[in-house]
Amino acid sequence: MADVRALLEARREELSRELDVLVEVPRDPMTAVSFGKRIGDGTTEAVERLNRTGVAQSISASLEEVERALGKLDEGTYGTCDDCGEAIAPERLEAIPWTALCVRDASKRSAARA
Repeated sequence: MADVRALLEARREELSRELDVLVEVPRDPMTAVSFGKRIGDGTTEAVERLNRTGVAQSISASLEEVERALGKLDEGTYGTCDDCGEAIAPERLEAIPWTALCVRDASKRSAARA
């Protein structure tokens, strides 16, 4: 489990760095940002900020998954599905070490979001 912890901690650090860069305050946060009929600096900046926000939300969600996996290691429940309590397949844990759900329950959640 030490290898898993090291991998998860490295992933947490990587995601944290990426998130820090994305949420960094712009040079001039008061710069006018607007959508208009013509493409210009304001429109480009607005689109850039929207894209950064979406990426930041995705990274934040991934960071929460990594934190949950580290918590499960501490609890002694790593490798157990949060939803059904069954063991998560070793192949799945190898592919996605921060997962807290078995394939079946992850699929259910994905289907519910769609």
